[in-house]
Amino acid sequence: MILSGLFAFAQQGKTAAPAPVPQGNMLTALLPFILVFVIFYLLIIMPQRKKQKKQQEQISALKPGDRVITTAGIYGTVVGVQPDKIEVKIAANVIVKITKGAVGVILGKEDGAAEKTE
Repeated sequence: MILSGLFAFAQQGKTAAPAPVPQGNMLTALLPFILVFVIFYLLIIMPQRKKQKKQQEQISALKPGDRVITTAGIYGTVVGVQPDKIEVKIAANVIVKITKGAVGVILGKEDGAAEKTE
């Protein structure tokens, strides 16, 4: 009985071959992925590159007297600039040397008006 059931099942598989499914164009299948990548590039990657390039230009243009905030959150004034690092005055007699990559924000020139608090 079991053998006759298996034989009948095997015969059905040979006679009822499924019709081939028509394949779409390869470009049609990849179009959603390409579209998502283009949107991702335009909304995220391109603005980040612009921001990074602008910050690199600002860091390379640092000069003594510029006020900065380091990536650690330390406020200071640039007193010396070397090719790979800068010297930052953070208190009355405290000067630290940091790499240029550790500069987070450039506030501009040191002014009494910029530090005014009310």
